[in-house]
Amino acid sequence: MPSKVYFADMRTGHRENLFAKLRRLVDSAGIDSIVGDGDLAAIKIHFGEKGGHAYIRPPFMRCIVDRVKELGGKPFLTESSTLYPGERKEAVSAVTCGIENGFDYAVVGAPLIMCDGLRGHSARRVKIEGDILQSVDIGLEVLEADSLLAVSHFKCHDLTGFGGALKNLGMGCSSRAGKLEQHSTVAPKVAEKYCNACAVCLKACVHDAITVIEGKAAIDEEKCSGCGRCITVCEQMAIKIQWNEQAPLVMCKMAEYAKGAVHGKEGRILFVNFITQVTPSCDCFGHSDAPIVPDIGIVASTDPVAVDQACVDLVNAAEGLK
Repeated sequence: MPSKVYFADMRTGHRENLFAKLRRLVDSAGIDSIVGDGDLAAIKIHFGEKGGHAYIRPPFMRCIVDRVKELGGKPFLTESSTLYPGERKEAVSAVTCGIENGFDYAVVGAPLIMCDGLRGHSARRVKIEGDILQSVDIGLEVLEADSLLAVSHFKCHDLTGFGGALKNLGMGCSSRAGKLEQHSTVAPKVAEKYCNACAVCLKACVHDAITVIEGKAAIDEEKCSGCGRCITVCEQMAIKIQWNEQAPLVMCKMAEYAKGAVHGKEGRILFVNFITQVTPSCDCFGHSDAPIVPDIGIVASTDPVAVDQACVDLVNAAEGLK
């Protein structure tokens, strides 16, 4: 049977503003059956990179947070560290970035907790039955939460075509090792011209996969677990991700990771996608380009595939902006 997807357009008036429409939308989608009294409710978001501005506006998150509290839940916003160096490579920098982008407790009414811990390694391997993967590395706090609300900004994406609920789950709920597993088939590589043999990566590697040979770090691919620790500790940015996985396989792995992210939460998950500021690229960059279509609205469903498909259909049917 087809899944139900609920839609709220952008039109408002003095009788009902967009916050009221969002509340009515999540109620129609069944949030009262998803969040129970006393639930530790994870609200998975992407709070954007420093310099970007197309991410979902924090007051909309406050609307969802308040509704969760009314249902007796204890909401917290959650995100994971990035695989690559930048403003969100570990929890302290990431939370600071989130606060600077407006996701502060005073605004959203809930704490911001990184789901994969201080350095992106707090995770648990979840068994799945996938076409490519048989287990996936998911951020621990997502798995520990009683209920999950994935609130996603729908936009285009350079690798996967678009990013919505499935990307927010698959890539956004995975550990650093999980992100590396999705993007690459081989171990990171040392760019020797940047390496100064400081040995910080050697000390960080718990698998003894890194040695210093003739004044340069070297990674043993046989010993490397793909955890990604070395990438983030290298201040010289000498350790590079080999972005060698083909796009169709990245998308398949991402979907399989999304399956692992919802493990054990059947009937306790809601997906809300904002089709606003639909930019040509994802929110991971430190800039946001002009949108390709006018703002369309917000969709909600308990089915991540259906909610993303609805977004694709609505964007494709919209008149493009020049």
